[in-house]
Order: sequence, then structure tokens, then C-alpha cells
Amino acid sequence: MLLPKGGINWKAAKANLPPSRAVITFLTKTRFLLFIASVSIILLLWRSIRSSASEMQSFYCWGPSKSPMEMTANEHAAWTARMQTPVLFNHHTPLVINSTTIEHVNLNPIRSTRNAVTNEERVLILTPIKDAARYLSKYFDLLSELTYPHHLIDVAFLVSDSTDETLAVLASELDRVQKRPDKFHSAIVVEKDFDFHLSQDVKERHSFEAQGPRRKALGRARNYLLSAALKPEHSWVYWRDVDIVENPKRILEDFIAHDRDVLVPNIWFHRYRDGRDIEGRFDYNSWVESDKGRKLTSSLDKDVVLAEGYKQYDTGRTYMARMGDWRNDKDEEIELDGVGGVNILVKADVHRSGINFPCYAFENQAETEGFAKMAKRAGYGVYGLPNYVVWHIDTEEKGGNA
Repeated sequence: MLLPKGGINWKAAKANLPPSRAVITFLTKTRFLLFIASVSIILLLWRSIRSSASEMQSFYCWGPSKSPMEMTANEHAAWTARMQTPVLFNHHTPLVINSTTIEHVNLNPIRSTRNAVTNEERVLILTPIKDAARYLSKYFDLLSELTYPHHLIDVAFLVSDSTDETLAVLASELDRVQKRPDKFHSAIVVEKDFDFHLSQDVKERHSFEAQGPRRKALGRARNYLLSAALKPEHSWVYWRDVDIVENPKRILEDFIAHDRDVLVPNIWFHRYRDGRDIEGRFDYNSWVESDKGRKLTSSLDKDVVLAEGYKQYDTGRTYMARMGDWRNDKDEEIELDGVGGVNILVKADVHRSGINFPCYAFENQAETEGFAKMAKRAGYGVYGLPNYVVWHIDTEEKGGNA
């Protein structure tokens, strides 16, 4: 085709173009529109297929087409180098209980350890009392001097069958110590009468005939007090008689450091004559069993309660009261089969396991000696410190006691 002499110009080109109506008619033809739609659908499907194939290759088809057991070390490394497939577990939504009548108690964190102060382990001091008004002032003076942090100590008392001003004096003394800056964490007073009345005459109260009924009644009192006062937060239970007159101020820390299930000290008393201090041995309920004792108990009726230190029954047991000296190593230990109740430190879980103070004959023992027998039967350790002395009042007993 020959170009015009003057070259290409718009007028000439326009003259050769088809009319605009013809172009519009062509573009709007059904055949042309179907062609355009078909091409668009094919392009979209092709793009989608390529994208899906790429994703499938990324997540499912990576690595050699062979079993992992047949891969070489390099192939396995390349295979595991890819991102691991995420796994979503169906975690349960927490159950929220808002009822004020439902309480949750978790005892798992409660421990009884040597590091009681550091771990802020709570101590419960328990004292059953009866006609004890004259001893309470000294009792609280000694209690206030304990060096174990007072905010970690709870105290509880059971008052039973008293005929003097025990309850009034107790309330007054508690009010006094709880007004101090170093007050105890809490205090509980429990009243429970058992209708057990025994003369306060020393000879009658400590006679052999009185021991069985007396020990059974004391066992009941201890158990009532324990059940009313022991709380989930307590790690240690410290049983302490009201008529102690002298003890080391660090007694709780000293005892806890031994990390024993049940631990007792030696119990002595001061008796002054002609200006001299006669150191007496007091508690014969802490003892080591003997072959003679085992033979004796095997021959007794199961309801007979033995009382130590009386000639009616010769057990041949070894008494801790006749051992040791407060001038020697205070941390020396011996294993015991019976314990007295003047001063006992117990891991709280021992009591929670059901070890209490039998108010009946358990292996021919009751109260604290029955408690020791029961603890040992359950596999707990019962120990004494023959050189660690706690001083009791002098009861001026004349006879009967060993």
C-alpha cells in the first residue's frame, strides 16, 4: 500500500476508520460479550488453581516423596526445617462459681518445713484448761516472749468444768496481750464441759486409780479443742500446758528445725530447799517401750489403760525424764513410743490424717501416750529431746509417781 505524498494525517486516517456506530454494534454483539466473559472466567480459574496448588505444596507436599525412615540425614533436616503444623487444643473455659455458700479449700500448698519462718508457716498453739486461773498470768507472759513471729501464731483454749475464775481471767489476759503491738494473729476460746469432776488435791488427782478416767477425759478435751481450732492454713500444732513456768524463748524455732512429725522435750521442775535448787524430773509419760512392757500389754484386757510410774504395773520402760541434762547438747534426739502432754510440737498433717488423743484404751494407752502409739502405727516418727528441758511447776507429789 502506498502512503500519500503528504505522509499520514488524521483526516486521512479518520476517513479509513469504520463508523463509530459500527464499532459499538460490534462490541455489543452477544457473541463478542460471551467471548470476553469466557476468557475472564478461564483466567480467574487458572489463577485460583495456581494459588491453591502453591499452598498445598507449602503445607502438605514439602519434602522428598519417601518415608521419613528412608530419608538421609540431610533430607530429614530439610524436611524438619519447615514450620511445624500448628495444633489448636480445645482448652476448657474456666468454671466460675459465685455462690457464697460454696468454699474452696486447697491444702496442697500447706507445708511443715524447717524454714517455717521464711515460708511464713502458721502455728496453732492449743491449751486445754480447767481451774487454772492462778497460772494464766505467767502462761501469757511466757507466750508473749516467744520469738516466733506472733502474726503467724494463732492461740486457742478449751475451758471445761471449771469452778474458779478461769474463764474471766483468761478473757482478761487475752485482751491484755492482744492490745500489744506484737499481738497474735487470732485467739479462740472454746467452752465445753464433760461433767468430769476430780479433786484438785495433788495426791488424789495423781493417784493410780484416777489415771484411767482422768486420761480419758483429757483426751476428749484435747480432741474437742483440736476439732474446733485447726484451720486449713495451719502447718504446725503446738500443745502447751498452762502450768509451764520456764522455757527457751526460741522453743518453736528450735523444735521446727528438727523437722519431726511429733517432738517433745524433757520436763523437769525446780524445788527450792534451804536456798538450794533441787532439779526434779517430772514427766514419766515420755518413754521407750521394753520387752517387759510388750509382754505385759499382751496379757492385759484391751480396755485396761496403763499409767506410767505406778507400782501396780511394772512395765520396765525407759523414761526420758531419767535421761539427759539441760547442760548437754540440746539437739540430741531419741525415738519414743509414748509422750507426755506438757509440751508437744506436731506437724498439722499428722492430726489431719486422723491421729488424735484416744479417749479410750488404744493399745492399753490413752490420751498423749495413746496419741504416740497411734502416730507410730500410722508410720509417723515420734521423738524426744532428753537435753532440751522445759520447766513445769513443782506439784510437790509425795508418792506414787516414779
